[in-house]
Amino acid sequence: MTILQILFAISMALWFLTEFLYKNLLKSGKDDKKDKDKSTLNILWMAIPFSIAASVTASYVTKIPITEGQWILYLGEAFILTGIIFRYTIIRSLGKYFTVDVTIKEDHKIKKEGFYRYVRHPSYAFSLLTSLGLGLYLNNWLSLILAILPPFLAFTYRIRVEEQALIEQFGEEYLDYRKKTKKLIPFIY
Repeated sequence: MTILQILFAISMALWFLTEFLYKNLLKSGKDDKKDKDKSTLNILWMAIPFSIAASVTASYVTKIPITEGQWILYLGEAFILTGIIFRYTIIRSLGKYFTVDVTIKEDHKIKKEGFYRYVRHPSYAFSLLTSLGLGLYLNNWLSLILAILPPFLAFTYRIRVEEQALIEQFGEEYLDYRKKTKKLIPFIY
């Protein structure tokens, strides 16, 4: 095994471990408003593992390279690590307001600083960057599509549910914030 392959294996284990810990340790409390979730967490936990398994499988059974160069493996690994690290940073910055289910805390406030000045859902954006990194690391067009599309669709649904809950809670304040920011990609989308 090369150093890059070892780093990839470690980063994949780290990705799984962090997401598993988030899922089990960062749930909403019994007094939080969470009736709006609509099973979005379950959808994410079906979409993301499926996309990982499907993209890795596709890389073994098809040969549709994105490029012949090895640079794409390094770029993919860089995106994986960047996604994991920045998602962790975003979650830490939200503190008690981050939960894995769509929840409005009693003293909830809209975060508008840091990454939130540019995108409304940076945690999801960095999770998708990790998925993009996986697809690039596998250097296979089908793997890239399978790594990105299911999580993107799941996050799109979750964003719709989450933003509806935020509009119901904060009204015009959230609608104004939404007009000034993008969902996932600064200045683009």
